[in-house]
Amino acid sequence: MKIERVEVFGVAVPLIGEYKNAYRSKTIQKSALVRITASGGAVGLGNIDPSPGYSKESIDDSLRVLEMKLAPLVIGMDPTNVHRVLQKIEPAVAGYLDAKAALEMACVDLTARACGVAVHTYLGGAVKDTLLFNAWIGILSPDAAAAETVAWQKRGFRSAKIKVGGNIEADRDRIKAVRAAVGPEFRLRIDANAGYDADTSIKLARMVAPFGLQLFEQPVPADDIAGMARVRREANAAGVPIMADESVLDHASLIRIIQAGAADLVKVKVMKQGGFLNTRRMIATAEAGGIRCVVGHGFGLGVNTMAEIMLAATSHNVIDGLECVGPLKTSDDIVTRKLDLNSGSLALPAGPGLGVTLDEAKLGKYRFETTAAA
Repeated sequence: MKIERVEVFGVAVPLIGEYKNAYRSKTIQKSALVRITASGGAVGLGNIDPSPGYSKESIDDSLRVLEMKLAPLVIGMDPTNVHRVLQKIEPAVAGYLDAKAALEMACVDLTARACGVAVHTYLGGAVKDTLLFNAWIGILSPDAAAAETVAWQKRGFRSAKIKVGGNIEADRDRIKAVRAAVGPEFRLRIDANAGYDADTSIKLARMVAPFGLQLFEQPVPADDIAGMARVRREANAAGVPIMADESVLDHASLIRIIQAGAADLVKVKVMKQGGFLNTRRMIATAEAGGIRCVVGHGFGLGVNTMAEIMLAATSHNVIDGLECVGPLKTSDDIVTRKLDLNSGSLALPAGPGLGVTLDEAKLGKYRFETTAAA
């Protein structure tokens, strides 16, 4: 089997309302879609959904690199030999793990489809039959945050992430109100999106420790590994686990976090880590280092979301409460059947491949042309 055609599309799908974090606000998710066609007509899909602050490169730049540099390199290659594909594209351009993940994802999807199995089977087999998802709460007033979390709880969700930032007293009041509203069994995470320094993060961890947090995500800037290690020591003493997100990029960054003792958990995403194989290896490395993992990119379209669901199902080291909840935030999708995550859980999809089909009409509706310079 040989790759005969690689198509790259930019799509802009509207979100349900406006989403704000420490980096920016947005009402549209701009994403990249890759479709690989091999000899005999076999097809595979890959999809990445970059977000400013999380992704190193813009969507326009990722599309340009896919079209002009990476796609031409794989024409004629065997899509079922993912090791060889990665060997070809990884050194071709520095960085651009998102873009490389889109190609790798499409190759894996194609291979699994050709074999008639789901991607989770291709990755070694699922160890979970049902996936649980994590809700999210923005930087809201205490009453509004509590009401929104209760609404998620009533729908069936068992955990939620509360965004924090700007004022630790306001953060404490928000978290306190949510905990009082949902009771002690509902799991709560908080996420600073790298918005605080180490000293402020330590103060916040001590203030919110009585509310029984599952984890405190990325308290400090991504490059402050020493600061995060200090936060972890102090937060752990108060009973608060620390998770790294923005600090985790490639395998080397994960090793630095492990060596520094900077995190109890790490968050991984198929696109940010450069594809299925790299992400699966990083989950295994984290497990060897005694660190558990959270999986999920919160703005993924159906293809990328299904990729993370199927990957997460293959490891006991991935905790419940997946954060790949993009279909809850988008008003539409580019696949024929939008994933329904409204109850907070999903039976493991059976495939084949990623188990999704591209909707050509939706692709045409949401497609945009990139204007990035060559």
